[in-house]
Amino acid sequence: MAELGKKYCVYCLAEVSPLRFRCTECQDIELCPECFSAGAEIGHHRRYHGYQLVDGGRFTLWGPEAEGGWTSREEQLLLDAIEQFGFGNWEDMAAHVGASRTPQEVMEHYVSMYIHGNLGKACIPDTIPNRVTDHTCPSGGPLSPSLTTPLPPLDISVAEQQQLGYMPLRDDYEIEYDQDAETLISGLSVNYDDDDVEIELKRAHVDMYVRKLKERQRRKNIARDYNLVPAFLGKDKKEKEKAAKRKVTKEEKELRLKLRPLYQFMSCKEFDDLFENMHKEKMLRAKIRELQRYRRNGITKMEESAEYEAARHKREKRKENRNTGGSKRGKEDGKDGEFAAIEHLPGFELLSDREKVLCSSLNLSPARYVTVKTIIIKDHLQKRQGVPAKSRLPGYLDKVLKKRILNFLTESGWISRDAS
Repeated sequence: MAELGKKYCVYCLAEVSPLRFRCTECQDIELCPECFSAGAEIGHHRRYHGYQLVDGGRFTLWGPEAEGGWTSREEQLLLDAIEQFGFGNWEDMAAHVGASRTPQEVMEHYVSMYIHGNLGKACIPDTIPNRVTDHTCPSGGPLSPSLTTPLPPLDISVAEQQQLGYMPLRDDYEIEYDQDAETLISGLSVNYDDDDVEIELKRAHVDMYVRKLKERQRRKNIARDYNLVPAFLGKDKKEKEKAAKRKVTKEEKELRLKLRPLYQFMSCKEFDDLFENMHKEKMLRAKIRELQRYRRNGITKMEESAEYEAARHKREKRKENRNTGGSKRGKEDGKDGEFAAIEHLPGFELLSDREKVLCSSLNLSPARYVTVKTIIIKDHLQKRQGVPAKSRLPGYLDKVLKKRILNFLTESGWISRDAS
């Protein structure tokens, strides 16, 4: 009974049950693939007659030794599926081929036979002209909003996010640096008929856009590293007060403002280390000067320095007491003679002993001296604060008196030496 279901070639009598070619013009003419390809003719059948391929469902396109045993019917369904669903949609392709094939089997069979197999080697050239190449990153990574590892989102409230136009899930702002950078590539398209000049021009546009993205990301990194966003929101003052290890002097604050352009070349830690090392250098220089002073005074051991400092302190105290006692004695002795001309004038009781001596030597009334002193000190303070001040000294003060008073105020410490 099994013999009744078999089919044979009418020319060579070979079994053609798996695959045969049937003539559409002659009745009961079925040829095997070998006889059909050789152009066999028998009876009224001619080689130019129309034909029909008859597949019994068991024919294998790649031979019986191919892995998986894919039949020609499954191969045809696979090719229909790849055209219908597209490369990569293996789940839908497996459902189209049949329930007997899994998505993994469909992918492996197509890649091994149609891409890396002999058919793929014959159809796919080694060098594809006008092939699109990714030039955005040296590592070949995809183009994304962040060309580096994205930073964690800012820890700010919803109201502050709305104030800044900040989107925490994307770490982006509504208005970015160089907001129109995307116009360089927004209308860019790659066509297979582009010549070399057009391709290089489009690559140049992409390179310019990538540089703008890198600059945008660099500015974000600087703002995050130096906490510029909390500083803008006024949050960093309390944190700095808590984290401050030492008191920052006024000179260091001014120097930090002058060196602020270095922020873009140094990280926050490097910048803080720079000033920390400068502070250490300053302390070391002061310590070296102190040790050199000890050596000049014959101190060779640190144990002797404490005794030396105590003796020096006592010596300076005695010298100060002598100067104070001498000025008091001079006041008592010369009260009737030296200050007789000004002691009855208004403002005499407001002057110190040295100011009384100055006013007496300059023949200047105490009230006029106090007026001139007030104007000079006020102008000096405004000048230090950066406020422009005009000289408003009275007309009775000539250059000699002005110079004497400025020298006196400088020596007394009322004004700095550079102001005089």
